[in-house]
Amino acid sequence: MTGPRPLRVALLGCGVVGTQVAKTLLYDQEDLSARVGAPLEIAGIAVRNVHAARDVAIPRELFTEDAEALVDRSDVVVELMGGLEPARSLLLRAIEGGAAVVTANKALLADDGPSLYEAADAAGVDIHGEAAVAGAIPIVRPLRESLAGDDITRVLGIVNGTTNYVLDQMTTQGLELEVALKQAQELGYAEADPTADVEGYDAAAKAAILASLAFHTRVRMKDVSCEGISGVTAEDVEWADRTGYCVKLLAIAERTSEGVSARVHPALVPKDHPLANVRGAFNAVFVEADAAGPLMFYGQGAGGRPTSSAVLGDIVSAGRHRVLGGKGPQESTYAALPVLPQDAAVTRYQVRLEVADRPGGLAEVAGVLGDHGVSIETVSQTAATSGSATLVLTTHAAREASLAATVAAVDGLESVRRIMSVLRVEG
Repeated sequence: MTGPRPLRVALLGCGVVGTQVAKTLLYDQEDLSARVGAPLEIAGIAVRNVHAARDVAIPRELFTEDAEALVDRSDVVVELMGGLEPARSLLLRAIEGGAAVVTANKALLADDGPSLYEAADAAGVDIHGEAAVAGAIPIVRPLRESLAGDDITRVLGIVNGTTNYVLDQMTTQGLELEVALKQAQELGYAEADPTADVEGYDAAAKAAILASLAFHTRVRMKDVSCEGISGVTAEDVEWADRTGYCVKLLAIAERTSEGVSARVHPALVPKDHPLANVRGAFNAVFVEADAAGPLMFYGQGAGGRPTSSAVLGDIVSAGRHRVLGGKGPQESTYAALPVLPQDAAVTRYQVRLEVADRPGGLAEVAGVLGDHGVSIETVSQTAATSGSATLVLTTHAAREASLAATVAAVDGLESVRRIMSVLRVEG
């Protein structure tokens, strides 16, 4: 009696993650096949140039430049090439041909996930994307499956290892951002062009995916307001420490009575919050749910081996469904909640001001806040030097629009010489 036929796995791309996935499929084949219930074999690896230098552990005959032909002869197609095209076209081709799909492409899922999900649902095949958010950390499956019976209210995430490393070095070593970023590049934590990380675009794509999963509502990357860390200074980090906070770049998705808010920005996190202790290039996602309460998922958010763990988990899941029948959960958008603009978000501000050292200055600032319906939670003032003092105000929660208008009005006061920094407070 013969066993089930081998499942043919196509890899699109062979970078750091793709190389690790290929090596694991080759050398842990027996264990993985046992978990799937059928032999797994690599049908081929699509690359731009088959003559480029590759890891010698991967047989040269597996490489091909004909990605379409490879897709057509495969049961599971694993996309690790990144970018929108040709990744989108190849995945749609795979789905139309009846292949299950695994992708680590956060930009594609955030930008055009709905078309992929719709095609997969129509074809009756799986689409998995655990590796698209937070590397090795299992967060997509818990949101989509484990917490499917709960009501999630908020997701806070440190989902970019580069920026977390930079901010951590600024906090612990007192470095300026440029110095910490150069160090991250030397260690391989940051790309030669770190724009996507530093400006928050990478985190914004992940925020869109997390919000869509958590709130059963389509949230695209264009719906996520985005602010990176390029404006954060060593002085900001030092003042955060003085006032009981640390600075983190957060991806935030929350559900309110009005709809869904999704945003990325630097934020002050209280030192006693679990996210405050996420160090180096690690990632963490903090989930608040009605029944389950607070949950935190923590681990390595990037790198070949950690990310390959998530990819291989998806390959095993997709393979099991091919062998046993059925398919995994698809996109859930039944809630169809409105996606709110940034100015509708509710947050708190910490505002650091240089003010003239004269009577009535604080009262003048407090009056402007009151006029805009914003109340002060805490206030501190340094001793005056050269006729100026530093005033640090932390507000109670208010709409972003009200807080922004308040800061603009305060900036126009005669007693305020300059606004030194404005940071949101979260967590």
